[in-house]
Amino acid sequence: MSLDFLLQRFHDLPATRSLIERLPSAGKRIGVGGLPGSSPAVLTATLARALPQRVFTVVAPTPADGERWLADLQTLLGPDTTALYPQRESLGAEEPHYELAGERIETLEALLRGAVRVLITTARASAERTAVPAALEQARLVIGTKEERSLTDTTQHLAEMGYARVPTVTEVAQYSVRGGILDVYGFGMATPARIEWWGDEVASVRSFDLDTQRSGDTLDRVTVLPVRSEQLTATGSVGSRRSNLLDLLPTDTVVVTDQESAVQREVERAWADAAHHLEVARRMGEEPPPREELLIEPEVWRARLTALARIAVSDAETEQRFPLAPPEHIDRDLKRLRQIVTQPPPTVILCDNEGQLERLEELLGTDRATLAGST
Repeated sequence: MSLDFLLQRFHDLPATRSLIERLPSAGKRIGVGGLPGSSPAVLTATLARALPQRVFTVVAPTPADGERWLADLQTLLGPDTTALYPQRESLGAEEPHYELAGERIETLEALLRGAVRVLITTARASAERTAVPAALEQARLVIGTKEERSLTDTTQHLAEMGYARVPTVTEVAQYSVRGGILDVYGFGMATPARIEWWGDEVASVRSFDLDTQRSGDTLDRVTVLPVRSEQLTATGSVGSRRSNLLDLLPTDTVVVTDQESAVQREVERAWADAAHHLEVARRMGEEPPPREELLIEPEVWRARLTALARIAVSDAETEQRFPLAPPEHIDRDLKRLRQIVTQPPPTVILCDNEGQLERLEELLGTDRATLAGST
C-alpha cells in the first residue's frame, strides 16, 4: 500500500513545518536530531514532496548506508525520481565493473536532465572525479554574473529545454523577457530568478517574489534543469571532461548529510588510501594517473560541500529536534507485539515482502495496525 499517509503525518509535525519554513539557503547548515531508525529518510521524502522543484542529495558514509537510504526512499517516493550515484569499486581511473559504470552515467544523465529529485551517494563518490560526456553538460543551464552570454541564445536554450515563454512568470517551467531582463523559474531553483543583461554580459542575478514580482536578494549564479528529456543533442558536441559530482549539482541543491563526521572521515580516508594505491601500482611498473585526477582534495571537497545548503542528520549539534523515539525491540515476541498494537499511538508495520505482510494480517488483523509492504 502507499505510504503517503505516513508522509502526510510527518509533514504535519510542528518540527517538520518549522524546518520547511527555515530551510537553509546556499552556504548555510542546520543540524537535525531526534530521528531514529529510518526517520531521516522519511523526513527527506517529506521535504522532497513538499518542495517538488528542489533537488535533494543524500551523502551517506558507506555503500551499505547508501543502499539503505535508497531502499527507504524508493519505498517512500517510488523509483522514478530517486537514484543512486555509487562510488567506484576501485580507486583506479577506470571502473572495472560495467554495471557500476553504467549506473553512474545513467544517474548523472537523469540528474542533469531534471529527472532526479532525490539523489543518494556516498562520501567517497562525492569526492571522486568522473568523466562526464560533453552532451550531458549541455542538459542544464548555469547563469552567473559577469559572464558573457547572449540573451537571445539563452532564451532559445530555455525553449529547447521545454520552458514556456509567458508575459509574467507565475510558476515553475516558465520564463519571460522584458527588454534586457529575463525572468525564469526552473526545476532545481529555490526561487525564481531575475537576470539582467548589459549588452552580452550578465549584469546581475537576483531572486524575485512570484506574488509581488519585486526583486529580492542578489545571487551569484543559478542552475536551471530541463523540463523534458530531449536534450540539445543537435549541437553535436563530443568529448568529455573529468568533473566532480558536487560541481554538477544544481546551485540550490539541499544536501542531507548522514552522520556528518563519519562522512568527512571517509573522504579523508579515501584520499589517504588513493596515495597508497598509487604507490603500489608504481612499484608494479604501472603508470597510474595522479590522485588529483581521481579525487578532489578533502579541503576542496569541504569547500564545495559547504557552498551548498545542508541538513545534517544524526549529529550531536542540532538546531532542530524531532520528538521521536525508536520503536520498541520486538524480535519474535508476538505476544508483546499484540500488546503494542492495541495501545496508542497507532502502529505502522512496514513488511519486507508480501508473504510477511499476509502472515501478519493473519496474526494481528488489519484493524489493530497499519501494515504496508515494501516495494
